[in-house]
Amino acid sequence: MATKIRLQRFGKKGKPFYHVVVADARAPRDGKFIERLGSYNPNTNPATIEINFEKALDWVNKGAQPTDTCRAILSYKGILYKKHLEGGVKKGALTEEQAEAKFAQWLEGKAIKIEGKKEILSKSKQEIKKATLLAEAKKKEEMAAAIIVKNTPSEEVEEAVVEETSEVEVSAEVEESESVAEVEETVAEEVPEVEVEEEAPVAEVEVAEEAPEVQEEAPAEVEVAEEATEEEASEEAPSDETAE
Repeated sequence: MATKIRLQRFGKKGKPFYHVVVADARAPRDGKFIERLGSYNPNTNPATIEINFEKALDWVNKGAQPTDTCRAILSYKGILYKKHLEGGVKKGALTEEQAEAKFAQWLEGKAIKIEGKKEILSKSKQEIKKATLLAEAKKKEEMAAAIIVKNTPSEEVEEAVVEETSEVEVSAEVEESESVAEVEETVAEEVPEVEVEEEAPVAEVEVAEEAPEVQEEAPAEVEVAEEATEEEASEEAPSDETAE
């Protein structure tokens, strides 16, 4: 019977969790299995792997074929490297002591790498957290400054408003003066009789000045009339005497 070391999926959607099992190659993925070897959680960084080293090595030596993902897991835990060293011991290339020393050295190097990766990840998390906190604080300060500016306008804003109002007033005055000048020009062009009205009082004054002369000449006529009556009377008087 062909056996495989493969993953059996568990967990909810978007957050899978796997069991590492030994099963018949003909069985479905989540079906019956022969033996459970451990678990694999890819939701953490680095991934959390728990596996029974002796059982997994025994099944590998028996000929169980791991899938690609399970091969990576077994290599990560050093199971495949241990099988390689045991093969060298069987061939006589290495002694058991040398194989154990090499495997211990490999485990130390692997642990150092894992710890270094964890430190880098923790530092990056802390830096990201600090950056997010600084960004939030900066955003809050900007919002507070915007609220202050909105509630209490600055002197520059007030000066700008005053300048704008003064400019508007000056422009309005200029427009009014221009409109008045235009109206005066149009009135002067359309009504030239205003000059005649200015000369009229002069004529009246002249007439008023000439009127007394006429009144002064009137008594002379009266005197002439009186002289004529006296002459007529003198002429008539002798006729009466002759009649007598």
